[in-house]
Amino acid sequence: MLVKWTVKIKNSPFFIVRIGEKNLKAKTIYRCTECGYEALKWMGRCSECGAWNSFEEVIVSSNKRNVISSANEIKKTSAKALKLANIEVGKNQRILTGINEFDRVMGGGIVKDSVTIVTSPPGGGKSTLTLAIAAEIAKQGKKVLYATGEESDSQIKNRADRILEQINENIWIIADTSLNNVLAAITEIDADLIIVDSIQTFTLDEFLPARAGNPTQTMECANVLVQYAKNKERQRAIILIGQMNKNDEMAGLRSLEHLVDTVLLMEGNHEEELRSIIATKNRFGSTGEMGFFTMTEKGLISIDNPSEYFITKREKNEVVSGSTITVIREGSRPVISEIESLVSNSFTPYPSRICEAMKKDQMNTLISILEQKGKVSLYDKNVVIKTTGGIKLKEQAVNLAVIMCIASSVYNKTIPWDYAFIADVGLTGELKKVPSMESRVKELDRMGFVKVFIPQNSMRKIVLQNIEVIECKTLIQVITYCIGKK
Repeated sequence: MLVKWTVKIKNSPFFIVRIGEKNLKAKTIYRCTECGYEALKWMGRCSECGAWNSFEEVIVSSNKRNVISSANEIKKTSAKALKLANIEVGKNQRILTGINEFDRVMGGGIVKDSVTIVTSPPGGGKSTLTLAIAAEIAKQGKKVLYATGEESDSQIKNRADRILEQINENIWIIADTSLNNVLAAITEIDADLIIVDSIQTFTLDEFLPARAGNPTQTMECANVLVQYAKNKERQRAIILIGQMNKNDEMAGLRSLEHLVDTVLLMEGNHEEELRSIIATKNRFGSTGEMGFFTMTEKGLISIDNPSEYFITKREKNEVVSGSTITVIREGSRPVISEIESLVSNSFTPYPSRICEAMKKDQMNTLISILEQKGKVSLYDKNVVIKTTGGIKLKEQAVNLAVIMCIASSVYNKTIPWDYAFIADVGLTGELKKVPSMESRVKELDRMGFVKVFIPQNSMRKIVLQNIEVIECKTLIQVITYCIGKK
């Protein structure tokens, strides 16, 4: 015998509709907590994702299904097809937070009916960033609800007292792991922005006894929140904080990333000041955009001009060898970076090759090119490379700068601080083209550099104010120009 009943969430337009048998027969299955794979018996190793000891016992009922929908969707309705050209889009669809680096990564602010998830390793600054966003949005007269399942309300208050100059009256806090209570608070407050910290700690009462963090609980909680955000009658922006697993990936099913509109990854060692945030998915902007912050006692501070942060300011008469300048791209933005090297004699049969800023194989390849095509002997030398500020060198455009940095250190010859190098270097010793050369050179020109070395025919003619562009064909030409012949 089938029965149907409806449960209404207090002060909410949403219902939980459950259809099932009157006398449901319970059964036990085993579900992987890493990927959600289900099995009829316990297994030591998941055959789907390979995780060990990840199966937990789950009691379910046969012939039962749960459907979460809005009150307007309880009755069967049919969606009407609309012409794309006739669909109206509001002019003010974004909320600017005032945190420049965050707004940049988001594509120009938070979209009003969007769901964003922010994830990072423990101590990365997720809660600090979202609390700062809440404060900036509240200043605009918008209501913000901060729902936390990990911390108490007093802990949030202590952090707010430390990093915020003033706590706005438009910020509400609810410390509860029940999403049902959070949904009721959203409707009661009529919040414009909801922050959920973290999504893996919340549960829906309708899906008990599945514990918090269970893939089913996490996905269903996220589904409900997406419906709240996308409600055409009352749009809301939602920011979810996601936990990371031991593999530095967001915990839970991959479906969670597909469900939300934007996925932001925060990177940076909790022992260092520098933090970066990158959009790995963005339906409302370009992916790959990166913003930079410094972690201070007052929270995260936006680095609005990274080109100044990632270089060392020196006087024109200062003499320093083993330092070069290049330009990397983070998303659509060129960032000037300084590379430093130290070359010393090795007293062991195997010299050290140390570099935290780039892959070791790439570093060894560049050293081999310098030895064979640049005629520089390094077989008995230790080579150490680092970057100012700890920025990562992920592009091939930095290869010429790395090689020139090592050559400068070997010969103890200074390369002028206002010279820059932008090129890939092939195994033949020839300089290769790299993308977006014009924007890189323009950034150098803006910052007052006087010479830049690039491959031949790699840039169209543009108007420049200060910098001279020197086109070279081979590596040895650059070494001869900057350091002189051996």
